Amino acid sequence: MRFPLYSDVILLTNLAEEGVYAGDIGTVVEQHNVTGLETGYSVEFFDMLGNTATVITLPISCFRLPTRADRPAIRLMASAA
Repeated sequence: MRFPLYSDVILLTNLAEEGVYAGDIGTVVEQHNVTGLETGYSVEFFDMLGNTATVITLPISCFRLPTRADRPAIRLMASAA
C-alpha cells in the first residue's frame, strides 16, 4: 500500500523520544524509495493549534490509513502542561 502525499496516517509504534505514540495522526510530506529497502515516509505531526510537533521518517510498516472505526483523541503532553 502506498500513501499519497498530504494524506493522514496513523502511527503504529511508540516513539517517546520524538514525543509521538501509537495512534497519533500525522500527515505524509514525502515518500522515500531506496532500492532494496522498504518504502519510507516523512510524516509531520502537529499539536492541536496547528504547530509542528515533529517530523519523522519511518518505513511504511510503521503507519496505516485511518478507518471509519478510528476516533480522534486528546492527550496532554507533559511538556505542555
